[in-house]
Amino acid sequence: MTDKNEMIFGVRAVIEAIQAGKDIDKILVKRDIQSDLSKELFAALKGTQIPVQRVPVERSNGITRTNHKGVVAFITDVTYQKTEDLEPVLFEQGKSPFFVMLDGVTDVRNFGAIARTCECAAVDAVIIPSKNSVTVNADAMKTSAGALHTLPVCREQNLKETLQYLKDSGFRIVAATEKGDYDYTKADYTGPVCIIMGAEDKGVSYDHLALCDEWVKIPMLGTIESLNVSVAAGILIYEAVKQRIN
Repeated sequence: MTDKNEMIFGVRAVIEAIQAGKDIDKILVKRDIQSDLSKELFAALKGTQIPVQRVPVERSNGITRTNHKGVVAFITDVTYQKTEDLEPVLFEQGKSPFFVMLDGVTDVRNFGAIARTCECAAVDAVIIPSKNSVTVNADAMKTSAGALHTLPVCREQNLKETLQYLKDSGFRIVAATEKGDYDYTKADYTGPVCIIMGAEDKGVSYDHLALCDEWVKIPMLGTIESLNVSVAAGILIYEAVKQRIN
């Protein structure tokens, strides 16, 4: 059964949702679950990119009092896309694609705010990882002011491989990082570009930074060391807009 169209409870119901192609954001599975039906669940999950988290039963019980039988699936209103499917279509349309990648951003309101800015700036897609990332839930949809109904969201299992794919496709990768070599206004955002933003506490991971063409920073003139990630993203996105429309 569903609760406010956001969750599905029970092994059989979740299996049916997977087989029906429902857009599932993540699935919580009781850590010690063992049954023939649970084996059927994991078989249905093969070949999908749906994140599965093994959790103690208390976690599921804390979410709902419904008889969930150890399995809870979270439904999303977003239809996830694949970067490698979207990118060639944009080139075929004669566009110079503009992507924003979020590395480890987990706050749904920040994500919604970034999505809203992306839609206003005509960014072609937001790319997020399937693990350790935001859940595209009702709060994210609300904060995006409707942007997530139209802005493509690509969910990838491996951001490193996605970055390499973009580089091989001719994209310039620009990372926002406190380790930046120079001011963000000096980067080149013309042509196919992907801006990568990290979580406020950890930033962009080193493995991903190693694949970037440019490391840029936003000047911090006060005593606080960093900006909110959605504000920082807005600054870089609109610098890119300024360069791309000139």
